[in-house]
Order: sequence, then C-alpha cells, then structure tokens
Amino acid sequence: MSVSIPDLSRGPLAGIRVLDMATMLAGPYGATLMGDLGADVIKVESHWGDDSRHLGPERDGERSPFLSLNRSKRGIVLELKREAGREAFARLAATSDVLITNIREPALSKLGLHYEQVRAHRPDIIWIGVTAFGADGPYAGRPGIDFLAQGFGGLLALNGDPDGEPVRVTVPMIDVMTSLLVSTAALTALRTRDQTGEGQRIDISLLDALLHAQASALGTYLIAGEPTPRTGNRSLYFAPSGIYTCGDGRKAVITCPGEKFFRNLCKGLEVTWTDDPRFESIDRRLENEDELDRLIDERCKDFTVDDLQERLVAADVLCAPVNGAEEVARDPQIRHNGMIVTLEHPKLGPVDVTGVPIHFHGTPCQVRQPPPLHGQHSREILAELGYSPEEVAKLLEDGAAATPAEIEKARKA
Repeated sequence: MSVSIPDLSRGPLAGIRVLDMATMLAGPYGATLMGDLGADVIKVESHWGDDSRHLGPERDGERSPFLSLNRSKRGIVLELKREAGREAFARLAATSDVLITNIREPALSKLGLHYEQVRAHRPDIIWIGVTAFGADGPYAGRPGIDFLAQGFGGLLALNGDPDGEPVRVTVPMIDVMTSLLVSTAALTALRTRDQTGEGQRIDISLLDALLHAQASALGTYLIAGEPTPRTGNRSLYFAPSGIYTCGDGRKAVITCPGEKFFRNLCKGLEVTWTDDPRFESIDRRLENEDELDRLIDERCKDFTVDDLQERLVAADVLCAPVNGAEEVARDPQIRHNGMIVTLEHPKLGPVDVTGVPIHFHGTPCQVRQPPPLHGQHSREILAELGYSPEEVAKLLEDGAAATPAEIEKARKA
C-alpha cells in the first residue's frame, strides 16, 4: 500500500491539522508557530470570538493584538452550546491531530472539550491544555495571566531598580515562552504517536514556563541559599553593564562580561581606564561601579548613538541601541531575517506582522496567510467536513456557525 507524502513545500508540518481553541496569547501563539511551519491551523471561535479581538488599538474595526498573534490560520465560528455546533465540531475533531485549549472547568466539559470527550471523536488526538498555575493542585482552576505568573514565579521581585519597587516585564514573555512549550509539546507528542500510534493529554502552565526560565536565578537560592537581588540594568557578576545616554539623547546598552571586552571598550572609546587601579579587575570594577558608569555616560555623550555603535562594533564590544518600536520595525538585521512580513488582509489591505523565527534550509517555512476575519473560513471548512451548501446555510441560519456577515449582523443588532 502506497503512503501519501504531504507536499512539504508548504512547510515541514504539512499534513498536520491543529485546532486552536484557546484565547489571548499562550495557546493561540503556539498554534501560530505550527501554522508558520506548515500545519493547517484552524481557529475555532464562538460568536464573541477570541478575547484579543476586543482589546487594544484598532484599525477599521480589527484589533491589533489579534492581528499580531494569529497569522497562518483559517477561522471558523462554531457555537458549541448548540447541538448542531457540537456535531460539526465532532467532525472537525475527527480530522485533526492536535487540539489546544485554555478553557477552564466547568466550561471545558460543558462545551465537550475535555480530553476524554475529544478523544471520543479522535482516539489518537494530542490534547494540550494551557492553564495559569497547573491542571491540578492548590491553585487549579484559578484565573491567571502573565502578570500573576510573574508574581508567583518570582520575576516581579527580580525586575526593577535595586532601591525601587518591583516592575512588571511589559512584554508578555511568560505567555510567549509558554507558547513555545505548547508547540514543542505538540511536536514531541506527534513524534511519539508516529512510533506508538497513541495520542495523549498534555498540560502546560504559565507558572511552570516561568520556573523553567528561572533556572539560574532560582538555582542561586536552591543551591547556594542566596536569593538573587534586583540589579536594575547592571549585572550581578561583572561591570560595566548598563544603559548610557549618547549626545543625541538616545541610549545605548554596553556590557563587558570579561577582561577582553573591557579592554576593547576602552580602546573603542579612546580612554585609559585599563591603567586605573579602580578598574583593573572585574572585582574592582564592581566595587567602583558608580564611578565607572559616570565616566562611561560622560564619554558616550561625545557621540550620537549611531556613531557610538559604529565605533564600538569595530572594537568588538557588546553594545546595542535602545530601540523603540519604530526603530525595530526598520532595523536592517530584523528585515534581513524576515521577521517583519507584509500580508494582504481581506479587509485592511497590506498589514505587517512578525515572521517565522525558525529558519529551515531543507523545508523552508513562511507566514502563509493573514490573521483570519472572525469566521472567515466557516463555509470553506464546513464544506471540507462534508456539509452540503444547504446544510451550511441551515447551520448559519440556526446560529450553530457563523461567517463575518453573521457576526457583523449580531454586532449591529
């Protein structure tokens, strides 16, 4: 019997179908990466939709958080509170390899999305549940987001100036780290299923993702009994390391984790600090860090940030500008890496989204389609599941499914 080989020109995950039944960031963004890698990712939403469709800045009614996080997907609206919607979901689940959800109990089971319920439709399904703190245990069932995980996991206590208050990490890094664990878990389980024929349930939490990232900081306490203090922009282990102001008012990061880099910094700045006993070793520089930072800040004011970067890069110094979003969007290396991609959105026209952070050379990946409109592919996907045009029309009429037209009508009602 011949084996059908997927068209890998679509990406290494061609032939894999993923159901994104999560909202906001951690779950959906894990599905997004799998879509970038070639999987057929279908975002299943209610008539309300992903919460990120209702938050943040908008452009012609479409919100930037959703547009930023949901590329490389098709979208369908199914109302799982209706029997016809659950029947359509059963057909869809039977054709899928991976399901990702972050819905909490009791809603999870009421909607028929618990692992055992989904497994009835596809026995070898890979089911991934994302929670804030864990699927069981003393915090199970609590609502939670990135900010709370930062508190529980110790990140807030580490971030900020030494004498100031704890400061939230603005970018939702724990959500993003969790999304990477979601995609890693899915790929690992697919590999296992190839070998055993068995799917499985997988639980991933924001708290565990942060503890994974905290290995070195928490390890200092677990192994040596010493909590890691807040250091602001400085390093706990070497100096100089900080943010310095240039003559044009822009700022630059300079860090020297070793004698070589400090010598290179002095050469690049054309100063003789290597001859100063206060700065002759890492330990002495840490002891005199305030004075060293003052001298560096004073010298950096002799250059624009671009001139400083050119000078220090030539001297092989670890340095970077402190870029805002505008500078990031036009940075030549970021553009070269394909990390800003322009797509043709069906409503907005050209939109820019972030690109694929993994660069395959044998089976190249790409952002394959723009974030879907709410219910954009409902008719298309239902037809793929065997529904006739008349049956699709009935599902839409009864509210068991919806297209953008039905969603717009409901908003205006």
